[in-house]
Amino acid sequence: MFQGKSIVLGISGGIAVYKAVELLRLFTKAGADVHIIMTKNACEFVTPLTFQTLSGNPVHTDLFNLSQEQEIDHISLADRADLFVLAPATANLVGKIAQGLADDLLTTSIMATKAPVLVVPAMNSNMYENPVYQRNQKQLVEFGYHVMEPASGSLACGWEGKGKLPDPVEIFAVAESVFTPKDLLGCHVLVTAGPTREAIDPVRYVSNYSSGKMGFAIAAAAQQRGAQVLLIAGPTDLTVPVGVRCIPVFSANEMHAAVFGHLENIDVVVKAAAVADYKPVDSMPQKMKKTTDELTLHLEKTPDILAELGKQKEGRVLVGFAAETERLLAHAAEKLQKKNLDLIVANDITQEGAGFDVDTNIVRFLHANGRVEELEKMSKAEVAQQLLNQVALLWKLKQP
Repeated sequence: MFQGKSIVLGISGGIAVYKAVELLRLFTKAGADVHIIMTKNACEFVTPLTFQTLSGNPVHTDLFNLSQEQEIDHISLADRADLFVLAPATANLVGKIAQGLADDLLTTSIMATKAPVLVVPAMNSNMYENPVYQRNQKQLVEFGYHVMEPASGSLACGWEGKGKLPDPVEIFAVAESVFTPKDLLGCHVLVTAGPTREAIDPVRYVSNYSSGKMGFAIAAAAQQRGAQVLLIAGPTDLTVPVGVRCIPVFSANEMHAAVFGHLENIDVVVKAAAVADYKPVDSMPQKMKKTTDELTLHLEKTPDILAELGKQKEGRVLVGFAAETERLLAHAAEKLQKKNLDLIVANDITQEGAGFDVDTNIVRFLHANGRVEELEKMSKAEVAQQLLNQVALLWKLKQP
Protein backbone atom coordinates (compact mmCIF):
# COMPACT_ATOMS: atom_id res chain seq x y z
CA MET A 1 0.00 0.00 0.00
CA PHE A 2 2.69 2.52 1.01
CA GLN A 3 5.61 1.02 -0.91
CA GLY A 4 7.30 3.85 -2.79
CA LYS A 5 4.81 6.45 -1.56
CA SER A 6 5.95 9.83 -0.25
CA ILE A 7 4.36 10.78 3.06
CA VAL A 8 4.77 14.08 4.86
CA LEU A 9 4.30 13.65 8.59
CA GLY A 10 3.41 17.00 10.16
CA ILE A 11 3.97 17.18 13.90
CA SER A 12 2.70 20.01 16.09
CA GLY A 13 3.44 20.65 19.76
CA GLY A 14 1.75 18.39 22.31
CA ILE A 15 2.63 15.66 24.77
CA ALA A 16 1.44 13.09 22.22
CA VAL A 17 4.43 13.87 19.96
CA TYR A 18 6.16 10.76 21.29
CA LYS A 19 3.50 8.58 19.60
CA ALA A 20 4.47 10.05 16.24
CA VAL A 21 7.77 8.19 16.55
CA GLU A 22 5.96 4.86 16.43
CA LEU A 23 3.74 6.09 13.58
CA LEU A 24 6.87 6.99 11.60
CA ARG A 25 8.25 3.51 12.21
CA LEU A 26 5.06 1.93 10.85
CA PHE A 27 5.18 4.03 7.69
CA THR A 28 8.85 3.33 7.00
CA LYS A 29 8.38 -0.39 7.68
CA ALA A 30 5.60 -0.36 5.06
CA GLY A 31 8.04 1.04 2.49
CA ALA A 32 7.06 4.71 2.55
CA ASP A 33 9.50 7.58 2.07
CA VAL A 34 8.62 9.79 5.04
CA HIS A 35 9.50 13.47 5.35
CA ILE A 36 8.99 15.21 8.68
CA ILE A 37 7.86 18.77 9.32
CA MET A 38 7.93 19.81 12.98
CA THR A 39 6.65 23.01 14.52
CA LYS A 40 8.93 24.77 17.00
CA ASN A 41 6.71 23.65 19.87
CA ALA A 42 6.89 20.03 18.74
CA CYS A 43 10.69 20.18 19.01
CA GLU A 44 10.29 20.90 22.73
CA PHE A 45 8.87 17.41 23.29
CA VAL A 46 10.99 15.18 21.00
CA THR A 47 14.16 16.28 19.25
CA PRO A 48 14.26 16.42 15.42
CA LEU A 49 17.26 14.08 15.54
CA THR A 50 15.02 11.21 16.63
CA PHE A 51 12.78 11.58 13.59
CA GLN A 52 15.72 12.19 11.26
CA THR A 53 17.43 9.00 12.42
CA LEU A 54 14.33 6.87 11.94
CA SER A 55 13.19 8.38 8.64
CA GLY A 56 16.60 8.70 7.00
CA ASN A 57 15.56 12.17 5.81
CA PRO A 58 16.33 15.65 7.17
CA VAL A 59 13.67 17.07 9.46
CA HIS A 60 12.19 20.39 8.35
CA THR A 61 11.43 22.96 11.02
CA ASP A 62 11.87 26.47 9.62
CA LEU A 63 10.21 28.29 6.76
CA PHE A 64 13.32 30.36 6.09
CA ASN A 65 16.25 27.99 6.56
CA LEU A 66 18.67 28.06 3.66
CA SER A 67 20.35 24.75 4.49
CA GLN A 68 16.98 22.98 4.58
CA GLU A 69 15.51 24.88 1.65
CA GLN A 70 18.52 24.09 -0.51
CA GLU A 71 17.67 20.39 -0.32
CA ILE A 72 13.89 20.67 -0.58
CA ASP A 73 11.70 23.74 -0.19
CA HIS A 74 8.15 23.80 1.12
CA ILE A 75 6.61 23.92 -2.36
CA SER A 76 8.45 20.87 -3.67
CA LEU A 77 7.71 19.06 -0.40
CA ALA A 78 4.02 19.80 -0.90
CA ASP A 79 4.21 18.70 -4.55
CA ARG A 80 5.96 15.40 -3.98
CA ALA A 81 3.67 14.27 -1.14
CA ASP A 82 1.22 11.46 -1.82
CA LEU A 83 -0.27 12.01 1.62
CA PHE A 84 -0.01 14.50 4.49
CA VAL A 85 -0.57 13.13 7.99
CA LEU A 86 -0.88 15.65 10.83
CA ALA A 87 -0.34 13.78 14.09
CA PRO A 88 -0.68 15.15 16.64
CA ALA A 89 -2.72 18.08 15.35
CA THR A 90 -3.26 20.68 18.06
CA ALA A 91 -6.24 23.00 18.35
CA ASN A 92 -3.96 25.82 17.21
CA LEU A 93 -2.91 23.95 14.04
CA VAL A 94 -6.50 22.98 13.18
CA GLY A 95 -7.64 26.56 13.72
CA LYS A 96 -4.96 28.01 11.47
CA ILE A 97 -5.67 25.56 8.64
CA ALA A 98 -9.41 26.19 8.90
CA GLN A 99 -8.86 29.94 8.59
CA GLY A 100 -6.36 29.66 5.75
CA LEU A 101 -3.38 30.94 7.77
CA ALA A 102 0.08 29.95 6.59
CA ASP A 103 2.66 31.45 8.93
CA ASP A 104 5.14 28.58 9.35
CA LEU A 105 6.59 25.74 7.30
CA LEU A 106 3.88 23.22 8.22
CA THR A 107 0.85 25.40 7.51
CA THR A 108 2.48 26.78 4.35
CA SER A 109 3.13 23.26 3.05
CA ILE A 110 -0.44 22.18 3.81
CA MET A 111 -1.77 25.24 2.00
CA ALA A 112 0.37 24.41 -1.04
CA THR A 113 -0.34 20.69 -1.35
CA LYS A 114 -2.96 18.97 -3.48
CA ALA A 115 -2.36 15.65 -1.72
CA PRO A 116 -4.97 14.23 0.66
CA VAL A 117 -4.51 15.39 4.25
CA LEU A 118 -5.28 13.25 7.29
CA VAL A 119 -5.75 15.31 10.46
CA VAL A 120 -5.40 13.49 13.81
CA PRO A 121 -6.33 15.88 16.64
CA ALA A 122 -4.96 15.57 20.18
CA MET A 123 -5.70 18.05 22.97
CA ASN A 124 -7.36 18.64 26.33
CA SER A 125 -10.95 17.35 26.35
CA ASN A 126 -12.39 20.79 27.15
CA MET A 127 -10.48 22.27 24.21
CA TYR A 128 -11.78 19.51 21.96
CA GLU A 129 -15.38 20.12 23.02
CA ASN A 130 -15.07 23.90 22.69
CA PRO A 131 -17.56 25.07 20.03
CA VAL A 132 -14.90 27.23 18.37
CA TYR A 133 -12.67 24.18 17.89
CA GLN A 134 -15.62 22.05 16.74
CA ARG A 135 -16.47 24.71 14.15
CA ASN A 136 -12.90 24.64 12.87
CA GLN A 137 -12.83 20.84 12.64
CA LYS A 138 -16.17 20.83 10.81
CA GLN A 139 -14.72 23.37 8.40
CA LEU A 140 -11.82 21.06 7.58
CA VAL A 141 -14.19 18.18 6.87
CA GLU A 142 -16.23 20.41 4.55
CA PHE A 143 -13.01 21.37 2.75
CA GLY A 144 -12.31 17.68 2.08
CA TYR A 145 -9.74 16.98 4.77
CA HIS A 146 -9.84 13.56 6.42
CA VAL A 147 -10.28 14.02 10.18
CA MET A 148 -9.82 11.12 12.60
CA GLU A 149 -11.71 11.19 15.90
CA PRO A 150 -9.46 11.31 18.99
CA ALA A 151 -9.59 8.55 21.59
CA SER A 152 -11.06 8.83 25.08
CA GLY A 153 -9.27 8.15 28.36
CA SER A 154 -6.83 9.66 30.83
CA LEU A 155 -5.12 12.73 29.41
CA ALA A 156 -1.64 13.98 30.31
CA CYS A 157 -3.16 17.06 31.93
CA GLY A 158 -4.98 14.86 34.43
CA TRP A 159 -8.40 15.17 32.84
CA GLU A 160 -10.56 12.24 31.71
CA GLY A 161 -12.31 12.53 28.39
CA LYS A 162 -11.98 12.71 24.62
CA GLY A 163 -8.79 14.15 23.22
CA LYS A 164 -6.11 11.43 23.29
CA LEU A 165 -4.11 10.74 20.16
CA PRO A 166 -5.29 7.33 18.87
CA ASP A 167 -2.94 4.38 18.85
CA PRO A 168 -0.41 4.67 15.98
CA VAL A 169 -1.64 1.35 14.56
CA GLU A 170 -5.13 2.85 14.24
CA ILE A 171 -3.78 6.00 12.59
CA PHE A 172 -1.81 3.84 10.17
CA ALA A 173 -4.97 1.89 9.28
CA VAL A 174 -6.93 5.08 8.62
CA ALA A 175 -4.07 6.40 6.48
CA GLU A 176 -4.26 3.17 4.44
CA SER A 177 -7.98 3.76 4.04
CA VAL A 178 -7.37 7.23 2.59
CA PHE A 179 -5.29 5.63 -0.18
CA THR A 180 -7.75 2.82 -0.87
CA PRO A 181 -10.42 3.09 -3.61
CA LYS A 182 -13.93 2.97 -2.15
CA ASP A 183 -15.26 0.44 -4.63
CA LEU A 184 -17.18 -1.45 -1.92
CA LEU A 185 -19.04 1.58 -0.58
CA GLY A 186 -22.55 0.49 0.36
CA CYS A 187 -21.61 -3.20 0.39
CA HIS A 188 -22.22 -5.34 3.48
CA VAL A 189 -19.51 -7.97 3.85
CA LEU A 190 -19.38 -10.92 6.24
CA VAL A 191 -15.96 -12.50 6.79
CA THR A 192 -15.19 -15.59 8.85
CA ALA A 193 -11.69 -16.14 10.17
CA GLY A 194 -9.54 -18.32 12.37
CA PRO A 195 -9.99 -21.88 13.61
CA THR A 196 -12.78 -23.42 15.62
CA ARG A 197 -12.15 -25.49 18.72
CA GLU A 198 -14.27 -28.54 19.45
CA ALA A 199 -14.16 -29.40 23.14
CA ILE A 200 -13.12 -32.85 24.35
CA ASP A 201 -13.33 -31.79 27.98
CA PRO A 202 -12.86 -28.46 29.82
CA VAL A 203 -9.09 -28.40 29.08
CA ARG A 204 -8.71 -30.17 25.71
CA TYR A 205 -10.07 -29.64 22.23
CA VAL A 206 -9.83 -30.65 18.57
CA SER A 207 -8.65 -27.83 16.29
CA ASN A 208 -6.19 -26.84 13.54
CA TYR A 209 -3.25 -24.51 12.98
CA SER A 210 -5.18 -21.56 11.51
CA SER A 211 -4.13 -18.18 12.96
CA GLY A 212 -6.91 -16.10 11.40
CA LYS A 213 -4.43 -13.74 9.70
CA MET A 214 -5.90 -14.16 6.22
CA GLY A 215 -9.48 -13.52 7.32
CA PHE A 216 -8.51 -10.53 9.44
CA ALA A 217 -6.57 -9.06 6.51
CA ILE A 218 -9.64 -9.45 4.27
CA ALA A 219 -11.89 -7.79 6.86
CA ALA A 220 -9.48 -4.86 7.23
CA ALA A 221 -9.13 -4.41 3.47
CA ALA A 222 -12.90 -4.54 2.89
CA GLN A 223 -13.45 -1.87 5.55
CA GLN A 224 -10.80 0.33 3.96
CA ARG A 225 -12.60 -0.01 0.61
CA GLY A 226 -15.81 1.36 2.07
CA ALA A 227 -17.70 -1.80 3.05
CA GLN A 228 -19.64 -2.36 6.26
CA VAL A 229 -17.81 -5.40 7.63
CA LEU A 230 -18.89 -8.07 10.10
CA LEU A 231 -16.07 -10.39 11.17
CA ILE A 232 -16.97 -13.69 12.81
CA ALA A 233 -13.77 -15.04 14.29
CA GLY A 234 -12.73 -18.20 16.05
CA PRO A 235 -10.11 -18.07 18.83
CA THR A 236 -7.14 -15.90 17.77
CA ASP A 237 -4.65 -13.48 19.32
CA LEU A 238 -5.21 -10.88 16.58
CA THR A 239 -6.44 -7.32 17.03
CA VAL A 240 -9.78 -6.55 15.44
CA PRO A 241 -9.25 -4.15 12.49
CA VAL A 242 -10.32 -0.54 12.99
CA GLY A 243 -13.93 0.04 11.98
CA VAL A 244 -14.80 -3.67 11.83
CA ARG A 245 -17.49 -5.24 14.02
CA CYS A 246 -16.34 -8.60 15.40
CA ILE A 247 -18.31 -11.48 16.91
CA PRO A 248 -16.00 -13.97 18.67
CA VAL A 249 -16.98 -17.63 18.55
CA PHE A 250 -15.42 -20.85 19.78
CA SER A 251 -16.92 -23.89 18.04
CA ALA A 252 -18.25 -24.75 14.61
CA ASN A 253 -21.79 -24.73 15.97
CA GLU A 254 -21.28 -21.22 17.37
CA MET A 255 -19.87 -20.01 14.05
CA HIS A 256 -22.82 -21.57 12.22
CA ALA A 257 -25.29 -19.78 14.51
CA ALA A 258 -23.46 -16.45 14.18
CA VAL A 259 -23.26 -16.61 10.37
CA PHE A 260 -26.88 -17.50 9.79
CA GLY A 261 -28.06 -15.20 12.56
CA HIS A 262 -26.50 -12.21 10.78
CA LEU A 263 -26.96 -13.14 7.13
CA GLU A 264 -29.81 -10.73 6.43
CA ASN A 265 -28.75 -7.76 4.29
CA ILE A 266 -25.30 -9.28 3.66
CA ASP A 267 -24.09 -8.81 0.06
CA VAL A 268 -20.78 -10.69 0.18
CA VAL A 269 -19.65 -13.65 2.30
CA VAL A 270 -15.97 -14.57 2.45
CA LYS A 271 -15.51 -17.85 4.32
CA ALA A 272 -11.84 -17.74 5.26
CA ALA A 273 -12.24 -19.60 8.55
CA ALA A 274 -10.75 -23.06 8.97
CA VAL A 275 -13.78 -24.70 10.54
CA ALA A 276 -13.15 -28.09 12.13
CA ASP A 277 -14.71 -30.84 10.01
CA TYR A 278 -15.38 -33.09 13.00
CA LYS A 279 -16.14 -32.71 16.69
CA PRO A 280 -16.29 -35.17 19.61
CA VAL A 281 -19.66 -36.85 19.92
CA ASP A 282 -19.51 -36.41 23.66
CA SER A 283 -17.72 -33.55 25.42
CA MET A 284 -16.84 -34.55 28.96
CA PRO A 285 -18.04 -32.16 31.71
CA GLN A 286 -14.92 -32.79 33.79
CA LYS A 287 -11.24 -33.19 32.92
CA MET A 288 -10.53 -36.75 31.79
CA LYS A 289 -7.83 -38.50 33.78
CA LYS A 290 -5.05 -40.56 32.23
CA THR A 291 -6.22 -43.95 33.42
CA THR A 292 -5.70 -46.15 30.35
CA ASP A 293 -2.94 -46.70 27.81
CA GLU A 294 -5.25 -45.86 24.91
CA LEU A 295 -8.14 -43.48 24.36
CA THR A 296 -10.63 -43.59 21.52
CA LEU A 297 -12.46 -40.42 20.50
CA HIS A 298 -15.74 -40.78 18.66
CA LEU A 299 -16.19 -37.89 16.23
CA GLU A 300 -19.10 -36.62 14.18
CA LYS A 301 -19.33 -34.09 11.36
CA THR A 302 -19.75 -30.42 12.12
CA PRO A 303 -22.21 -28.28 10.12
CA ASP A 304 -20.99 -27.49 6.60
CA ILE A 305 -21.52 -23.73 6.75
CA LEU A 306 -20.22 -23.04 3.26
CA ALA A 307 -22.41 -25.68 1.63
CA GLU A 308 -25.50 -24.30 3.40
CA LEU A 309 -24.62 -20.79 2.24
CA GLY A 310 -24.31 -22.06 -1.32
CA LYS A 311 -27.85 -23.43 -1.16
CA GLN A 312 -29.28 -20.05 -0.13
CA LYS A 313 -27.10 -17.53 -1.97
CA GLU A 314 -30.02 -15.30 -2.91
CA GLY A 315 -27.88 -13.04 -5.09
CA ARG A 316 -24.95 -12.84 -2.68
CA VAL A 317 -21.32 -13.14 -3.72
CA LEU A 318 -19.92 -16.26 -2.04
CA VAL A 319 -16.18 -16.85 -1.69
CA GLY A 320 -14.59 -19.93 -0.17
CA PHE A 321 -11.08 -21.11 0.64
CA ALA A 322 -9.37 -24.42 -0.07
CA ALA A 323 -6.25 -25.23 1.94
CA GLU A 324 -4.86 -28.39 0.40
CA THR A 325 -1.78 -30.63 0.57
CA GLU A 326 -2.21 -32.41 -2.80
CA ARG A 327 -4.11 -32.07 -6.11
CA LEU A 328 -4.71 -28.42 -5.35
CA LEU A 329 -6.62 -27.41 -8.48
CA ALA A 330 -8.71 -30.58 -8.66
CA HIS A 331 -9.84 -30.39 -5.04
CA ALA A 332 -10.48 -26.63 -5.22
CA ALA A 333 -12.48 -26.93 -8.47
CA GLU A 334 -14.60 -29.68 -6.94
CA LYS A 335 -15.33 -27.57 -3.87
CA LEU A 336 -16.13 -24.54 -6.02
CA GLN A 337 -18.75 -26.46 -8.00
CA LYS A 338 -20.15 -28.59 -5.18
CA LYS A 339 -20.75 -25.64 -2.85
CA ASN A 340 -22.05 -23.23 -5.49
CA LEU A 341 -19.32 -20.60 -5.03
CA ASP A 342 -18.54 -17.59 -7.19
CA LEU A 343 -14.84 -17.79 -6.39
CA ILE A 344 -12.51 -19.98 -4.38
CA VAL A 345 -9.05 -19.14 -3.07
CA ALA A 346 -6.80 -22.19 -3.19
CA ASN A 347 -3.42 -22.65 -1.58
CA ASP A 348 -1.06 -25.55 -1.02
CA ILE A 349 -0.15 -25.31 2.66
CA THR A 350 2.93 -27.49 2.15
CA GLN A 351 4.60 -24.66 0.21
CA GLU A 352 6.98 -22.48 2.17
CA GLY A 353 5.28 -19.17 2.92
CA ALA A 354 1.79 -20.44 2.14
CA GLY A 355 0.77 -22.36 5.25
CA PHE A 356 -0.98 -21.49 8.47
CA ASP A 357 0.25 -18.83 10.90
CA VAL A 358 2.59 -17.04 8.46
CA ASP A 359 2.33 -13.49 7.11
CA THR A 360 2.52 -14.48 3.44
CA ASN A 361 0.50 -16.66 1.10
CA ILE A 362 0.70 -18.20 -2.37
CA VAL A 363 -2.78 -18.56 -3.81
CA ARG A 364 -4.76 -19.25 -6.94
CA PHE A 365 -8.19 -17.81 -7.68
CA LEU A 366 -10.60 -20.24 -9.32
CA HIS A 367 -13.69 -18.58 -10.81
CA ALA A 368 -17.08 -20.15 -11.42
CA ASN A 369 -16.57 -19.67 -15.18
CA GLY A 370 -13.45 -21.84 -15.11
CA ARG A 371 -10.88 -19.03 -15.16
CA VAL A 372 -7.81 -19.59 -12.97
CA GLU A 373 -5.45 -16.87 -11.77
CA GLU A 374 -2.13 -17.70 -10.13
CA LEU A 375 -0.63 -15.11 -7.78
CA GLU A 376 2.99 -14.94 -6.76
CA LYS A 377 4.04 -15.11 -3.13
CA MET A 378 2.89 -11.96 -1.35
CA SER A 379 1.75 -10.72 2.03
CA LYS A 380 -1.71 -11.72 3.21
CA ALA A 381 -2.65 -8.03 3.17
CA GLU A 382 -1.76 -7.91 -0.53
CA VAL A 383 -3.66 -11.14 -1.20
CA ALA A 384 -6.67 -9.56 0.51
CA GLN A 385 -6.55 -6.56 -1.81
CA GLN A 386 -6.19 -8.78 -4.88
CA LEU A 387 -9.14 -10.87 -3.73
CA LEU A 388 -11.31 -7.82 -3.11
CA ASN A 389 -10.54 -6.55 -6.62
CA GLN A 390 -12.38 -9.64 -7.83
CA VAL A 391 -15.11 -9.41 -5.18
CA ALA A 392 -15.87 -5.78 -6.12
CA LEU A 393 -16.36 -6.78 -9.76
CA LEU A 394 -18.59 -9.72 -8.85
CA TRP A 395 -20.67 -7.56 -6.50
CA LYS A 396 -21.22 -4.89 -9.13
CA LEU A 397 -22.26 -7.51 -11.69
CA LYS A 398 -24.97 -8.70 -9.30
CA GLN A 399 -26.37 -5.23 -8.70
CA PRO A 400 -29.89 -4.72 -10.10
